[in-house]
Amino acid sequence: MTITITKTTPYDDQKPGTSGLRKKVSVFQQPNYLQNFVQSIFNSLDGFQGDTLVIGGDGRYFNRQAIQIIIKMAIANGFGKLIIGQGGLLSTPAASNIIRKYKAFGGIVLSASHNPGGPDEDFGIKYNVGNGGPAPEKFTDALYANTKVIAEYRSAEVADIDLDTLGEQQIAGVKVSIIDPVADYAALMADIFDFELIKQSIAAGLITLKFDAMHAITGPYAKKILEEELGATPGSVFNAVPLEDFGGGHPDPNLAHAHELAEIMFGADAPVFGAASDGDGDRNMIMGANIFVTPSDSLAIMAANAKLIPAYAKGISGVARSMPTSQAVDRVADKLSLPCYETPTGWKFFGNLLDADKITICGEESFGSGSNHVREKDGLWAVLFWLNLIARKRQPVADIVREHWQTYGRDIYCRHDYEAVDSDIANGILDHLRGLLNGLPGKTWGDYTVKCADEFSYTDPVDGSVSSAQGIRIGFANGSRIVFRLSGTGTVGATLRIYLERYERDVAKHDQDAQEALADLIALAEQFCEVKRRTGRNAPDVIT
Repeated sequence: MTITITKTTPYDDQKPGTSGLRKKVSVFQQPNYLQNFVQSIFNSLDGFQGDTLVIGGDGRYFNRQAIQIIIKMAIANGFGKLIIGQGGLLSTPAASNIIRKYKAFGGIVLSASHNPGGPDEDFGIKYNVGNGGPAPEKFTDALYANTKVIAEYRSAEVADIDLDTLGEQQIAGVKVSIIDPVADYAALMADIFDFELIKQSIAAGLITLKFDAMHAITGPYAKKILEEELGATPGSVFNAVPLEDFGGGHPDPNLAHAHELAEIMFGADAPVFGAASDGDGDRNMIMGANIFVTPSDSLAIMAANAKLIPAYAKGISGVARSMPTSQAVDRVADKLSLPCYETPTGWKFFGNLLDADKITICGEESFGSGSNHVREKDGLWAVLFWLNLIARKRQPVADIVREHWQTYGRDIYCRHDYEAVDSDIANGILDHLRGLLNGLPGKTWGDYTVKCADEFSYTDPVDGSVSSAQGIRIGFANGSRIVFRLSGTGTVGATLRIYLERYERDVAKHDQDAQEALADLIALAEQFCEVKRRTGRNAPDVIT
């Protein structure tokens, strides 16, 4: 085997965000850009010689070309075995499962998650560690440091791999396994949920469903599990063929982008259950006939009903949520005497808690939820959880949600996103908010008296690591909250996210429209951060 060592120079923009490095395709296509980052990953690892690396992605534009580059570099750097999804495809939760099941050293996941795909759109790459989860900050900090000093990268001079034919092949002494991307994941789901009960409920007509795969990675997974194994009517899964540009759509499962599903679920003769997943399969949107379930409520309802699911029948060890996620799951934890952890946004922060068995179920308001079965959020897992729950309770989605609110109260919640804000303006807004914090406690606006105001910092209870500057929190005496933070998942400018939450115990007020119920908080948020004045915008780009 011939190994080529190519001299290179660093790029100054390769700092990983909350889920790896995401840039426009054209950025990754710059000379040595991808190679620099991949070599920096390998330079940040120890003890992987002869070990196994998992590789796969969501099938977006540039996925195949990137995988061929990574294969050659992994061989040159000393990995002994590569496991790759057929066609270069692996959903993010499926990749996590493969890493764990086959005890791989780690994995490289190619995805920009819910961001658009295509030649002029986004691409992404991240490294997952041996537990199957995203690399912790200690590793990504070392990775970034290596990107700033990289001087060369290694690549094996071998022909491109046939990614489409299942089976094993030897390449320069390295075993390359092309695997069915769906089979292991489907088997895992069958171990967690009562497939027979769900199948019976679908056959009896108690459950009808629609799943929008958004021309993204979960199409083959959903077709296999929902239609072939559980017996949903053919066509229940739509937009099921993964496309490099996601069919020109935006593979973000919310009411704005999954509008086709929303029209079905709020239309006449709506099915019992509706759901959508995103570009790489780790997010979910849950709907019932004429109802949208917020991700925060979905997390709380799953935690409250976990014992109805076979894998969690003996109970769960605890729950966790990202800081901006509503406090609905906290109320469940309090009633069930469960530990409840508040972490920064980013699934990597749940990893230590899961590994230490401090929690079993966790989630984020950004349409992500999961459990200890893998170390990523998992869209289809949440879908199957809800199907199992509906089959056990024999209730429609709306009744399950309202019953939950009657027991725990409703956290009326929404998120306002201002996308592609000029970075200087966005950072200026955060600096302005930081300057207000000390003077806010004790001040009153109508029914809202500020109880606390701070910038969230997290100390990991397992390893003691500290993550600071994780978002501005303003809490009120009546339990309401406003949270401001900049998202790390975009590729242009910055996304300012404003989270608004009000707790309502009165059952008679549970059916309020969220925007109306939160109107006073929305006005206060603008008064505090001045986003409309500073950006010249009249409204958020997306409301979820």
